Amino acid sequence: MTNKHTARLLGSYLQRLPAHSWLVLVFWALIIAPVQAAVELRIAISKGVSSVSVGSSTDAVVKDGAGRVLGELTAMNALNANPRGKAVGLADWQASQLIIEPENDGYVWINDRWYRGRTRIIRQGSGVTALNLVDLEEYLYSVVGAEAIPSWPQEALKAQSVAARTYALYQMNTSGNRIYDLDTTTRTQVYKGLESEFTSTHEAVNATAGQIMSFNGKPILAVFHSSSGGHTENVEDVWNSPLPYLRGVVDYDQVAPVFQWSKNFSANELGRLIGGIGRVRSLSPERITPHGRVIRMRIVGDQGSKLISDTQLRRILELRSTLFTISANNGTFAINGRGFGHGIGLSQWGAFSLAEQGVTYDSILGHYYQNARLTEMPN
Repeated sequence: MTNKHTARLLGSYLQRLPAHSWLVLVFWALIIAPVQAAVELRIAISKGVSSVSVGSSTDAVVKDGAGRVLGELTAMNALNANPRGKAVGLADWQASQLIIEPENDGYVWINDRWYRGRTRIIRQGSGVTALNLVDLEEYLYSVVGAEAIPSWPQEALKAQSVAARTYALYQMNTSGNRIYDLDTTTRTQVYKGLESEFTSTHEAVNATAGQIMSFNGKPILAVFHSSSGGHTENVEDVWNSPLPYLRGVVDYDQVAPVFQWSKNFSANELGRLIGGIGRVRSLSPERITPHGRVIRMRIVGDQGSKLISDTQLRRILELRSTLFTISANNGTFAINGRGFGHGIGLSQWGAFSLAEQGVTYDSILGHYYQNARLTEMPN
């Protein structure tokens, strides 16, 4: 439970108590049973750009990195922040970093979206980087709506909430990035601010507030993907380093619209996409996982050959996954695949299917994150 939720419940209860009783309850709430401390994340919205548009839905205080007040930003008035010498410039203000803090629970505007929390603008390289400083729980309202489908059953959305919370904490503790904890893309977690918040995502996040998956008392690397194509992978078979909680398990994602897919390429088209090998003659997997996911592919053309990694293969050919087979016929290569994503950890469509069958979110999480425990965030 967050500080905000606890304060609301406590305030409601105190109104019904005799005057001499409330001091005891306050002492108990603040001293004997401390609530979970709020966690503020640093989300990189724009990195190293020449200009970023910022604003606030309400009047906002503008501060420098030391917390000194520089002035006030008028509500609904977007301004451009730019590099200025070795500092950041915004209107008449200039500092090594600028912080915009909305008043009266306002929202911040960064480039083309509204976000909760505050904005920090720093100088990075030859440009500026805009960060959204946001409470973890409020961040999840958006992430769950962006990563999952808001109309899904609550148990699936709860599972996504716990996975996303755990992943964010893991990244915060281990990324080693001195500037930000996560960005807004699939490289970390998709985050779109208020645009991807829904009543259902608020409910799922609030219902699981503070809950994470842990192993040996620490947040796990709670990765997830859309659909595994029938079976998730042992992490070491794809990413080399073994982890006891990322084990391959049977998936229940057969209802996924991406469970099966196909793409066709001509030999000349493949040659252009790969580059440097001419017209493609053959594609031969050199390393696959026990469940058939291609990790390395040898591509031979009439002017040479290349060894391509799984990540390169997906990017170059725009494949949904590397779980596929190849057939060749008269200069055309047919790629028939299954699933969407890396196939490790939580399968989102598998979680949906299990939730539809009445499986609870804790059981869903326990299935996809073997040997991990559902616990409360550490204080």
